[in-house]
Amino acid sequence: MTPAPFHEGIADSPPGAVAVWARAGAVRIRLAWWQGGAKGTVFLLPGRTECVEKYGRAAGDLIARGWSVITIDWRGQGLADRALPDPMAGHVGDFSEYQQDFDVMLAAARQAGLPEPWHILAHSMGGCIGLRGLMRGLPFRSAVFSAPMWGISMAAWLRPVAHVVSALAGPLRYAHRYAPTTGGESYILTAPFEGNVLTTDRGMWDYMAAQLHAVPGLALGGPSIAWLRAALRECAALAARPAPDLPVICAMGSREKVVDLAPVHLRMAHWPGGELDIYPGAEHEIMMEGPEVRRRFFDRAAALFEASRP
Repeated sequence: MTPAPFHEGIADSPPGAVAVWARAGAVRIRLAWWQGGAKGTVFLLPGRTECVEKYGRAAGDLIARGWSVITIDWRGQGLADRALPDPMAGHVGDFSEYQQDFDVMLAAARQAGLPEPWHILAHSMGGCIGLRGLMRGLPFRSAVFSAPMWGISMAAWLRPVAHVVSALAGPLRYAHRYAPTTGGESYILTAPFEGNVLTTDRGMWDYMAAQLHAVPGLALGGPSIAWLRAALRECAALAARPAPDLPVICAMGSREKVVDLAPVHLRMAHWPGGELDIYPGAEHEIMMEGPEVRRRFFDRAAALFEASRP
C-alpha cells in the first residue's frame, strides 16, 4: 500500500484520515480509514458512483459513537482505476470483481490494526457486495444495510426486456455501451434538487454536489450494459441463497425509487434476527437525509453493533 490523496476539505470528515492505494490484482483501488474508536471497526461499503469523501460526515457520526471506520473506492469509481476509455461509464464484467476489492479491504484493515470486532454498514450496491461477503463467511459480527441493491428498479417498459438487453453484453461492441435510459452525466450534477430520488435534505444534496464540482474526477455516469448484466445475475444468485446467521438491520426510505423493493422485503421477511426499519418520507440516501433521520439511523446502527460485541 502507498499513500493516496484524500480531499478532507470536501469530505467534512474528522481529522486523521489515512488514505492509501492498494492493488486488487491489476486494478488500483483507494481505501480510507479513521482509527477513531476502540469499540471495533465499521466497514462502510459505498454504493455505485460513490467515493470515500462522500462518507466523511458518516465517518464522523460513527467515530462519535466509539467506532473506527474504513471505506473504499470500488473499482470503476471514485479515484480507483476505471476500466473503459470513457471514464464516466461504470463498468465491471462480473460482480466477483468487487469481492476481490472487498478482500483487499479486509487485508488492509488487518495490516492497519483496525480494532475488532468488525461490522458492515453498506449502502445500495454496497449492500449487494456486503451480502455476498457475508454469504462467503467473511468475519463480521453484524450488518446494517441502507437501501440495499438486492434487486434493480427499472422502468416498466424495460423490465420484460431487461435480460435481453443485458445479453447484448456478450458482443464486445455492445458490452461497454451505456445501459438503456442512462448516459455519461452525473445524476447529482445534472438533476435538480426538486424531485430528485436521493434525498429530501437540501444541505446534504449541496454537500454531495459540491464534492463533484470541486473534484470532477470523482464523478460517474450511468452503468455499462455489461454492468447491468452482471448486477442482474448477482441479484438473482443472492436471492437463491438463505440469509446468513447474524443480526441485521435493513433501513429503507418510504419514498425509495432506486432499488427494487420486493427482493428487500422478501429477504428481510425470512432473515432470522433481521429487522426492516422504514424511514417515513426518506428517499434512497438515508445517510444523506436531514439531521433527525441521520441521528436515528446512526444511533440504531451503533446499538446493533454494540449488542453484537463479544
